[in-house]
Amino acid sequence: MSKKNLLSLIKPPSCKKPKSPSPLPQARIRRLAENISEILKTHQSWDEILETQFAQDPEIAVSDVLDRIRDVKLGLMLFSWASRRNGGSPNASTYSALLKILARSSEFQEIESVLKTMKSENKTPNREAFDALIIAFSRAGSAEKAHELYSVVKETHCCLPSVVASNSLLSALIAHGQIHIACQVYDEMLKRDENGGDDVCIDNCSTFIMVKELCLEGKVDEGRKLIEDRWGDGCIPNVNFYNKLIDGYCRKGDIRRAYNLFRKMKLKGFLPTPVSYGTIINGFCKKGNFKAVDQLLSEMKICGLNVSVEIYNNIMDAQCKHISIAEAMATFRKLIESGLIPDITTYNSLISGFCREGKVPEADNLLREAMRRGLMPNKFSYTPLVHLYCRNGEIVKASNLLIEMMKGGHRLDLVAYGVLIHGLVVAGEIDDALVIRDRMMERGVFPDAGIYNVLMSGLCKKGRLPAAKKLLAEMLEQNILPDAFVYATLVDGFIRHGDLGEARKVFEFMGDKGIEPGVVGYNTMIKGYCKFGMMNDAISCIGKMIKDQVYPDEFTYSTVIDGYVKQNDMDGALRIFGDMVKRNRKPNVITYSTLINGFCRKGDLQRAEDLFREMQSCGLIPNVITYSILIGSFCKEGNLEKAASFFETMLSNKCTPNNVTYHYLINGLTNNMSVLASVEGHECQDHSESLLLDMFKIMVLDGWDPRTAAYNAISICLCKHRMLKHALELRDEMVSKGCLPDSVTFVSLIYGVCVEGKLEEWKSSLSCSFDQRELNVALKYSKLLDQFPCQGMTCKASQVLQTLIEEHQSELEMNNQEVTQVLSH
Repeated sequence: MSKKNLLSLIKPPSCKKPKSPSPLPQARIRRLAENISEILKTHQSWDEILETQFAQDPEIAVSDVLDRIRDVKLGLMLFSWASRRNGGSPNASTYSALLKILARSSEFQEIESVLKTMKSENKTPNREAFDALIIAFSRAGSAEKAHELYSVVKETHCCLPSVVASNSLLSALIAHGQIHIACQVYDEMLKRDENGGDDVCIDNCSTFIMVKELCLEGKVDEGRKLIEDRWGDGCIPNVNFYNKLIDGYCRKGDIRRAYNLFRKMKLKGFLPTPVSYGTIINGFCKKGNFKAVDQLLSEMKICGLNVSVEIYNNIMDAQCKHISIAEAMATFRKLIESGLIPDITTYNSLISGFCREGKVPEADNLLREAMRRGLMPNKFSYTPLVHLYCRNGEIVKASNLLIEMMKGGHRLDLVAYGVLIHGLVVAGEIDDALVIRDRMMERGVFPDAGIYNVLMSGLCKKGRLPAAKKLLAEMLEQNILPDAFVYATLVDGFIRHGDLGEARKVFEFMGDKGIEPGVVGYNTMIKGYCKFGMMNDAISCIGKMIKDQVYPDEFTYSTVIDGYVKQNDMDGALRIFGDMVKRNRKPNVITYSTLINGFCRKGDLQRAEDLFREMQSCGLIPNVITYSILIGSFCKEGNLEKAASFFETMLSNKCTPNNVTYHYLINGLTNNMSVLASVEGHECQDHSESLLLDMFKIMVLDGWDPRTAAYNAISICLCKHRMLKHALELRDEMVSKGCLPDSVTFVSLIYGVCVEGKLEEWKSSLSCSFDQRELNVALKYSKLLDQFPCQGMTCKASQVLQTLIEEHQSELEMNNQEVTQVLSH
């Protein structure tokens, strides 16, 4: 009902406040109300009895009693009697009392009927009735009607509703997103309060409601100013105000200001509560500042405050994201030791952490443990595991988990289906993903643009472009508006399969539909032009991009630079690089790696090295591609010293090599045997600066097959730099290429086990089936490795080999003795 219609129901009285009658003793009214309630419940003919009751205490009006009736049915009975008693026309006070009863019972249709009747009789509800109505409509979520009544009170009673009613209205308006109106109401409350008068128009609660909303909107400074402006003027902030402001700053990521306010709160004499500590701890957790978290936990202990499960949960979640699951598990043990009972959120954080590190058994064990504790897993418990199983190609296990989830009473939502579909697409099972899409739609869950994008991406990668276009048409039929990412996926699909013309049509269609391609869409089209060597079109596309106020990013420039490099046009590449810097787009690792590749292709390795040093001076960390380009180029030039130097620098910087790196090194070493000419003896007393080259030279001169020697030398370097896992993977690759691991391979791995401090575990990961001669050779190379100390651990490898030789010798002697004994008999 509009404000105008509501106003028309009520006749405005004179804007003069009526004189309050002398209050009657409340006890008398309460006793009469109790008596009348009992009469209405138990007597069939109560008209005369009621008349007698009121006659005994003529000062008490029907409205006074009606105010005390709580049962709406009894209230209507009493109101009906009062109407007949007054010739069918109760007074305004009686109507108002009835409205209060109806408001308490949320009888909104009856309220409308009563207001309409009062209008026809030229009667107006009193302010208390309006208060009750505003509170009732606000709590029922009818913010608009509550605000209409608020306006009526101002016009009919020349005042505002009570502060309780106004606060209810503020909460309702904010809950329904009508922030602007809430601000107007608050300002009016503040203005009326400042003008003076007997009524209190605003209180702490009013201000807190507004501060809370401003903080949720990210307007924390405005909320803080609101408190400071009201300080001491009917508003005395308490710890709840501070908690809300601190939470607001933390939500914005401004932990510095949050912590300053936290300290200011303590200086003003407010004692932080567990909520205060929990809020600021959560803020530091999101920033990964665990030193501050530990300090705050110590403060809580000193203050005698208990750390809640929620605080522990926030810490564990942050540790999983910023440090490791091992740290989170240590915190989990503290939670248990403190006597707290973990909740499902605790387990969800840990499950997600293990899944993030790819540890399926641990994550699944935690899920089972949570269920044994009687906790009910939810979608946040299952979804990370489903996603991980899908990523690992274990689709059956993922499906079984979803079935288990449904049996547990959880209806699969869009997120759960999306995870499964994404996992199937990643695993290459696009047809199964499409079947899941059909099943989810049968169950009333409809895919969004994101799921369609994943499906179309999978189809495009499989070369099934007509099916991808069909999905786009299906989206449009179902009024699911494709976003720029969907179109970019199609464009990329056509480009991948060499159909630039079709890609261009889709890109232009996007523009015709008024869909802004965004930087992703433009970058996809620019990538296509560069792939086909159409550099002028790529540059034109950048021009259109800028004209549409979509500004090129690092990927845009890197793509075009790569296009020029592939055209062997380094001048063009450098020109774009200069434009990139000029437009304040910071070159990234990909940009530099592309330029380094370009100069390597031209044979200008000095310029490539200069760029390598320049990127490091800019704070950029070279990746495996950067190193592999340089290693491959120097190997091709026959400069093995440089190639080996870059390889060992790569390992020192904890950059993991890949198969391309290994391929360059193995081919470089085996195709440049002239390096042996500089070696004067097998013992290699004067070492070069390269462990890789030294070990390779010695093995070749000792008669090793060059490829096996190359693999072993690389394995030794990996193990020296604590990369045992990758050395073991290289051993498997070595076998697949037809090179059998030997005693030196074994030495390198024992070396790696020692360096990682896991010597006692070597038998569980390595097998030794070498004879006496092979073990002696292994010992020789182990002693050579002792000349390249690594954290004082290498000497233990020789000890292991010496022990193996002694055990082997002892076994031989025992066998010989047994043979001799047999022969003597």
